[in-house]
Amino acid sequence: MPTRTTAARPLAAVLAALFVLAGCTSPDKDPEAAGGSGSPAAVAAPPAPGGTGAGYEGPRPQDQNLLAWTGDPNDAGHVTAQSAVGVGGRVTLVRIVLRQETAWSNIWLGLAGIDPNAQLSNCYLGVYDATGTLRAATPDVSPQLMTDPVAKPFALAKPFTAAPGTYFIALLLNGNWATNALTLKSTGAGISVNAGLTPPNLRYSTLLTGQNSLPATVNLAEQSTSTINTGWASQWYGIS
Repeated sequence: MPTRTTAARPLAAVLAALFVLAGCTSPDKDPEAAGGSGSPAAVAAPPAPGGTGAGYEGPRPQDQNLLAWTGDPNDAGHVTAQSAVGVGGRVTLVRIVLRQETAWSNIWLGLAGIDPNAQLSNCYLGVYDATGTLRAATPDVSPQLMTDPVAKPFALAKPFTAAPGTYFIALLLNGNWATNALTLKSTGAGISVNAGLTPPNLRYSTLLTGQNSLPATVNLAEQSTSTINTGWASQWYGIS
């Protein structure tokens, strides 16, 4: 019947519109609730770098008024001791990598214990660059190794500006001392610090014998671990 058909059309249109409106407002159609990505404006932005979401960063040398170090001194708990026969006259090297230009004036050494009866002479700290050239050295530090078993600075005779790169802190000991009395703080148990490395880039090594002063140049290709293997563990150093 024409009249009934005409009357049903407006009703059908109204019902269709209601179904559309119900679909737009239903929670089941919410993109977020359904696992969708939603609109870009609704997605939370990641935390800004350095904000509350930033990861923890360990201690830095600047936190302790130093410019660089071979490791966090809080971890330098291993005490390393060696006989005068074992290391006397040998140049002991600990590698350090500087990431920026550094005005280098002092080498900090962790002196753990002293021998009040030691007879020390011709003991030095110094810095070699990656070519094996001596860049700076201290005067004889023998008197300072006889007192105050703490981490302390040893001044270079002539401070220098170190460009970014690889350097080797050198230690030379001479004289007589009790093996378990004169001791130094260490950040590594000897040979393990050289994992993955070979000369001339060993992180910890010795060179030469019978030295009374630090040579002007050394051949880093001759780095040796024979003394390191006997328990002469890698010393802790800082820079200021």
